[in-house]
Amino acid sequence: MELINTALAQGKTNFILIGEAGCGKSEIALNLARYIADNTEKTVHLFDMDMTKPLFRSRDMLNSEGLSDINFHFVEEQFFDAPTVVGGVRELLLDPNEIVVMDVGGDDIGARSIGGFMMNARKESLCVMYVLNYYRPFCQDIDHIDRFLAEILAVSRLTLDDLHFIDNPNAGITTTVEETVEGSRKMHSIINEYRDIELTCVREDLMDEVTEKMEKDMSDSLIMPLHLYLTYEWLKA
Repeated sequence: MELINTALAQGKTNFILIGEAGCGKSEIALNLARYIADNTEKTVHLFDMDMTKPLFRSRDMLNSEGLSDINFHFVEEQFFDAPTVVGGVRELLLDPNEIVVMDVGGDDIGARSIGGFMMNARKESLCVMYVLNYYRPFCQDIDHIDRFLAEILAVSRLTLDDLHFIDNPNAGITTTVEETVEGSRKMHSIINEYRDIELTCVREDLMDEVTEKMEKDMSDSLIMPLHLYLTYEWLKA
């Protein structure tokens, strides 16, 4: 968790997750909010900006006992793909005494929604994380990743240097140790020529075995354990 700890030590207060639909942003956002709440005295606000799909939304954990101290914000009424901005986000982005975790929708529509207020945010307060997942077709070649990033950067007022790359080698709730390790290795082989992957997300119950099997340079500080909050009953059948 070196990336997150360093960001907090540097006074970062706004943590923004971007990436294509299905890469795991919502689950990571929930875990990130929980981790920051446990490691800072500041109030943590989670903004669910997802406008591209009705499933796997961080807002669905609004009444979760394990996240009861996280303040959830989202648009209660959504009209198709309208880039609606959740109320209150601008004020909190500018407040150094509050923490914002933002789960942005999975395409340029979601990115456009943050572009409107990003120009007002203090850039030094931002930690923007781009989530990759080898088990999603759009993350399996550098050309597709490059096209997606170009679309996002064009509308979000961010630059490539603003992004931290995060790997989430997750194929679903049945993901095995072997799948996690293989997905991580393949994602690193695609990205490492261009950028470093600064954090790899691993399901918490697989942590020990995955850590043993990862390359020797994959230390605990580079791994983010994930608790699966978004385990809907219909997925367990």
